Amino acid sequence: MTENENDHADYESLWMRLLSMIIIGLLMSFAQSLFWLIAVIQFLIMLFNKREPNEQLAEFGTTMGVWMAKSIRYQTAASEVKPWPWTELD
Repeated sequence: MTENENDHADYESLWMRLLSMIIIGLLMSFAQSLFWLIAVIQFLIMLFNKREPNEQLAEFGTTMGVWMAKSIRYQTAASEVKPWPWTELD
């Protein structure tokens, strides 16, 4: 590949990264709303269940936190690894 072709491929790659960043940003906005809903539901469960949290909601919150961390690392270029849906959900 010549230097000019390599520059063109890098330029196209950068635009694809922008598209990925926009999609991830929208997903992060949705995730934030979902977080608040889950937090309120978990609080109500604990209120009526003798301070015992729902294990499935707690585990989902952990998974969501890992996804948010990966998303932020990709958005800030601290990592080249794209979060779900491009890679497996941890």
